[in-house]
This record gives sequence, structure tokens and C-alpha cells, in this order.
Amino acid sequence: MAGNLIEPLDIGLFLGMWFVSGTGITVGFHRHFAHHSFKTSKPLRIVLAIMGCMAAQGPVIYWVSLHRRHHENSDQVGDPHSPHLEKESILQLFRGLWYAHIGWMFNHEFPNPFNYTPDLVGDKTISWVDRLYFFWLFLGLAIPTFMGGVIKGSWSGAFDGFLWGGLVRLFFTENFIWSINSITHVYGHRWFNTNEQSRNNIWLAIPTIGEAWHNNHHAFPKSAKFGLKWWQIDLGYWFIRILEMFGLVWDVQVPTVGMIEAKKIA
Repeated sequence: MAGNLIEPLDIGLFLGMWFVSGTGITVGFHRHFAHHSFKTSKPLRIVLAIMGCMAAQGPVIYWVSLHRRHHENSDQVGDPHSPHLEKESILQLFRGLWYAHIGWMFNHEFPNPFNYTPDLVGDKTISWVDRLYFFWLFLGLAIPTFMGGVIKGSWSGAFDGFLWGGLVRLFFTENFIWSINSITHVYGHRWFNTNEQSRNNIWLAIPTIGEAWHNNHHAFPKSAKFGLKWWQIDLGYWFIRILEMFGLVWDVQVPTVGMIEAKKIA
């Protein structure tokens, strides 16, 4: 950082690492590992799992176990992070939003992975990635630090890379992901009748790489495509489509027009 100004490289490292770690969560942890919305090769499964670990959301098996439990009990008793577990007064709504956003992490049960993720527990490769979680988290901080230092040719450049591609990126990425638990279960539009309070929130669509089309996701959990309208920007699905074009993923699950129309709110 020269003269207290953010340089283009700082922004580039921030955006690059945001996309890598955010895509690891939405495409890897969520759409592939949690819901099997597409198939891919073992090397790409490893890459996606490592990318997701760089987001500091916990190891892949823990994350997927927690998410499957969320779908099992969404906005009901047993949901690890619902904002709707108390009566809906204004004060309790704010308490619920805080709990769903971050408070739940200090007071929740750890789902038994043998019950929720036997497919991943039995996968020796993914279990190996899972055990090395803190190494991948460190790698996610080391990469922008190294790039900043090499490109700027200084220790201050390395610090800038660590700050913007590491710490600042983690702060925003974490809050973007947590907003799916909190904001998109309270604020937004419901296109579909689902058995919980999920919403689509256009303002969070790009920051969450498509995750904020959350009502769409709860209506069709196994769909790789969250943005079901032409204007619903879903960077995660665009990434999957590019991989599919190159033959790197296949059996990509997307609901038909008939399925979508049948579930729409009249």
C-alpha cells in the first residue's frame, strides 16, 4: 500500500482470492459435496475441496454435515442457524438475525458425520483433504502474501497481499456466506412454496457468487443452477457451465421448466 492508497494489485488479490474461496464454498462444498448436483473427477474434487477450505468455514466434512442438517430441519428446532426460532417481535427478530449470522457458531451441536456424510467419510481422498484443513487455510493466506511480495518486490508488498488477499478477503467472504443463514431467511422475495422461510435476495447475488437465490435453492436443492431466471446472476453456475463445456464436469442437474412452474407461487 503506497501513500495509504489501495493499489490495483491489492484489489486484484482481494477479488481473486474472494472468487477462489467463495467458489470453493458454493460450487465445491455446497453444490457438489452437499447436494451432488454434478459429477466430476477425483482431481477436481480435491481442488474444489481445497478451495472451499480456504474460505475458513471449517473442514469439508463438517461443513457438509452441518448443511445437510440445516436442510433436514430448516427454520425448525434442530436447524443449526435459523433466525426464526423465537417469536417474531422486532427485538427477537434482531436477536434471531444475530444468532443466524454468527451467534450459532458459539452454541451449536456438531452433527455426527457418520449419519450425515457417510459418502465423504468413506472417501479416503476427501478425508485426507479434510484432515489437512488448517494447512489449506494457511495456504489461502500464503498465496496472496507471496504474490504481493513477488509482484511488488518488497516486504510491504507481501504485507499488502496478506492484508487484502488474506484478512480483508476473509472478513468479507465470511460475512457474505453467513448472510445466507441470516438475511436470506428474512429479507427478499419468495418465488416458491417451500417448508421454511428462505428468500431470494438480489443485492447479495454477486457477493455470494449466486448463493443468495436461496428460495430457488430450497425449492430445488439438487439443482446446480440457483439463478433460475435469465436476470438472476449466478456466477457459481456460470463457472460450472464453463467446466462442463471443457468436459470437466458432467450430469449437471437443473430443474425443467415444468418443474419450476409447478412449484411457483401463483
